This record gives sequence, C-alpha cells and structure tokens, in this order.
Amino acid sequence: MRENRKIRVGISIGDINGVGIEIVLKTLNDNRMIDFCTPIIFGSNKIISEHRKILDLHDIGINIINDMSGVSQKKPNLLNIWEKDIKITLGKPSTEAGEYSLKSLETACDSLKNKEIDVLVTAPINKSNIQRKVKDFIGHTEFLENCFSGKSLMVMVSNIMKISFITGHIPLSQVKQAINIETIINKTTLLKDTLITDFSIRSPKIALLGINPHAGENGALGIEEKEIIIPAISKLNKQKVLAYGPYPADSFFTKENIKKFDGIIAMYHDQGLIPFKTLSFFEGVNYTAGLNIIRTSPVHGTAYEIAGKGKADEKSFRNAIFLACDIYKERSRNLKLKKDSLNKSDKNK
Repeated sequence: MRENRKIRVGISIGDINGVGIEIVLKTLNDNRMIDFCTPIIFGSNKIISEHRKILDLHDIGINIINDMSGVSQKKPNLLNIWEKDIKITLGKPSTEAGEYSLKSLETACDSLKNKEIDVLVTAPINKSNIQRKVKDFIGHTEFLENCFSGKSLMVMVSNIMKISFITGHIPLSQVKQAINIETIINKTTLLKDTLITDFSIRSPKIALLGINPHAGENGALGIEEKEIIIPAISKLNKQKVLAYGPYPADSFFTKENIKKFDGIIAMYHDQGLIPFKTLSFFEGVNYTAGLNIIRTSPVHGTAYEIAGKGKADEKSFRNAIFLACDIYKERSRNLKLKKDSLNKSDKNK
C-alpha cells in the first residue's frame, strides 16, 4: 500500500505570528501540489482559519482530521493537534507562539518517526520565543539531530549552488576555536556523501573557502589556512574526496567559480549565507542533510514586518516541498538499486 500512495509531506506551521502560515497556504492554494504529494499540516483549525480570514484565502479546500487515518490524497490535510484558543498578534513575538510552534514541530517529528509521513517541511520559527520555555533550544537543525539518527549538516540548496558550513549557530568569537582538521574532514565528507546519495552527483567536486581575508595571504593575514584548512584538504584528497581550496571568500562567488563545483564549504555561518541569500533568497531551500530523515525549509525567517499583509513570497517554501520529494525519490531509488545489487551478488555466490 505504501508504494501506491503519493509522498506524504508533513508541514510544521512555524511561528503563528509570522509569515509561516501564509506561505503554507499560498503554496497549497496551487492545486498542482496535490498531483505529486499529500500535504499534512500539523497545527490548529482555529489558527489556520483565522489566518485564512486575515489573508482572504478562502478558496483552499482543506481536509480537517483528528488522526492520520483520515488523511486524504485529494486535498491538503490539517491534523488538528490542539483546540485551545491562541491569541494571534501578527508581527510580534510571544511565549505562546513559541510554545505552539514547538508543539507543531514535535508532533510532526513523532509522525515522521512512526512513518506516518515521509518527509518534513518546516515553516520559520522564532528561536527566542521557544527558548522562553525550552532554554537549550538552538534551532531546527540541532533539534532534529537530537530526535533522529545521524550527524546533521545544514546545506543551502538552489539552482545556483549547494553550500554547507563548518560552523553553524555559534557566536563569531567562537568560530576560530571550533574549526579544526577533523571537523573539516568530517563535514566535507558528509557533504560529499549527501551530493552522491541525495543529488546523484557521482564524483562531486567541493570547494573550501578560507577563513581569513584573501585566504590568509600565505600566512600574512592568518595561519588557519596553512595549519588547518590546507592539511585537511590534503587528507581529504588522500581519501579520494575531490576537495579544492582554500579560496578567498571575497572573490569566490562569481558565476564562473560556482559552476566549477558541485558543493561549497564555508567556514562559518554568515560567510556562506550572505552570498547564498543574496543570489537565491526567494528560491533557495535549507536542507538538513546527514540524518535518516528528510527535512527542508525556506531560507527566510518569520518576517514579522510583513506578517498578515499578504506580501510574503512562497517560492522558497514551495521549492522546499519540491526538494524534499525529490530527495525522497532519490533515496528510495538508491536503496532499491542497492538491494537489487545485493540480491544479484547473493545469487552469484
């Protein structure tokens, strides 16, 4: 039966005071979405109804369910996971918004563990709101790593580039201490494996950026390139990983350079995200690679300043659904090929 149904896409609603529900509704307002997947929103009928009223999005047919047995493949589904009246204060952070965005995420993760959904697409959250209740909450990526198997790797994906990071959500003052040869090797290898398994790139070429201006200028502007990054690249090459660099970050992001590589490794968060969002803000997708589950999200945040105004662009969220489904198909295909190969091997013994 599982093979006969469309991919089930679980959707967490994100911050109820931001643009998350708007981009979800706008995406699902396109009937073509139902042609290739079955969307299931984890949230509240009352919250969704209020947003539909505010945004004047009344034409979307949504199947309201109380458990997963009621899922319809003919229209978007909403799993009603709470009945409580929650006050919506568009454009403003609140403790309740954090509490219920986390509830939506946790319930979706439970369904993912139980294989009731196939992939997870998350709408933007406000980390500070959640931290009022859960102090050690850092973000989606870290939360999912604690819930599922594997070592997570944040990969930003667009038609222009696929870029990942040695360090993520840490202060800039801690970046230097967090970068070492082992970490660079591990994360570059993980990106290589992701490009092969999830994107079918057989021998991916990966560019590594330097951490210092002009990639250290032969030690004149910093020694991390000579003492850490170059030795890491050398070891990666010995392991048959096609890693190159380190390249100066200030001059790397030209069309010609980007086209030469299948993946890019930035040394820290903003070093990679500034060029990525500049070039791919509305189309790009955040993919949590390295785990035994598939999760994507739009690259933007809650955008409180335009919440409820109907101005939010849903392209990134729509692309997040497309990418999640594509990766699910790719992983399933690779798993089938692997099983077929093992069966042939067993027969030949």
